[in-house]
Amino acid sequence: MDNIELVADLIKKSKFATAFTGAGISVESGIPPFTGSGGLWNKYDPKFIELSFFYANPKKSWEEMRKIFFNSMGLAKPNKAHKVLAKLEKLGILKAIITQNIDGLHQAAGSKEVVEFHGTINDLICVDCKTKYKTKDTDISKDIPRCSCGGILKPDFVFYGEGINKNNYNKADVLANKTDLVIIVGTAGQVMPACYLPFISKRSGAKIIEINTLESAFTNQITDYFFPVKATEFFTELEKFF
Repeated sequence: MDNIELVADLIKKSKFATAFTGAGISVESGIPPFTGSGGLWNKYDPKFIELSFFYANPKKSWEEMRKIFFNSMGLAKPNKAHKVLAKLEKLGILKAIITQNIDGLHQAAGSKEVVEFHGTINDLICVDCKTKYKTKDTDISKDIPRCSCGGILKPDFVFYGEGINKNNYNKADVLANKTDLVIIVGTAGQVMPACYLPFISKRSGAKIIEINTLESAFTNQITDYFFPVKATEFFTELEKFF
């Protein structure tokens, strides 16, 4: 694989390396992307995760979410890409991951410093009192899962029409400005405002390494080293140098 040894050396020498991941890293774990070929939104109308629809039709929204998110994502396991990123963190090389994914696979692989920019399916939040629950400890088989206060429980990820959690946004912004090397994995760079983060890093002087099966919005603008391969293929080769 061209430049893999060079890139491995850059990663080793970095002072504050980070990763920026999207749906593509989890495709090989059996989770389909939202857009593009085989994307969920080619098969389903995403209105069920519009905030206004959820409030007006919580039963229907939960019905679709159980089928599309929880039944599939809940069974997915981390793949080689997730595991090698976790290994790089354990070695003290990778300082944090900013992920657009809501599947929790980075943490399942062992990563500790993960900013879930769009939230997670692993937590639920009451729309009334804002109490949080762990999904695994909650019965979500009911038509409308409810809080002890009686309020409707909503998955703690960003719905359409809902803003990014300020704490997650601020953490990601700090990392984007601080990093000196970004490993982009499996994202087309089309979802705002997340897609701005690698551009912030580039302006701050970071090297950009990109792993995507297709060119993205980053490839011809800010990427220094582009690997047009599957994430597991790249990280299987990369691991040999660590």
